[in-house]
Amino acid sequence: MSGLTAFGLVAVTSMLVTYAFEKSSSWFILAFAGSCVLGSVYGFLQGAWPFGLLEAVWAAIAALRWWNQRIVATTK
Repeated sequence: MSGLTAFGLVAVTSMLVTYAFEKSSSWFILAFAGSCVLGSVYGFLQGAWPFGLLEAVWAAIAALRWWNQRIVATTK
């Protein structure tokens, strides 16, 4: 297994795990966003730029979800 393949495996596995625990804590949403960034980097490094671009969009969406949830939590 190459280093790039191992990196991709770690990125996608962390996306799966953090997504599964998103309802437990808003910090898992932020961790999911970070995992999506790793997935995006992997996609671009592998040469699959559509995958890299899509993962970058998912990272932005997840970061926005985390930000919105933190704002709602502080106003309660």
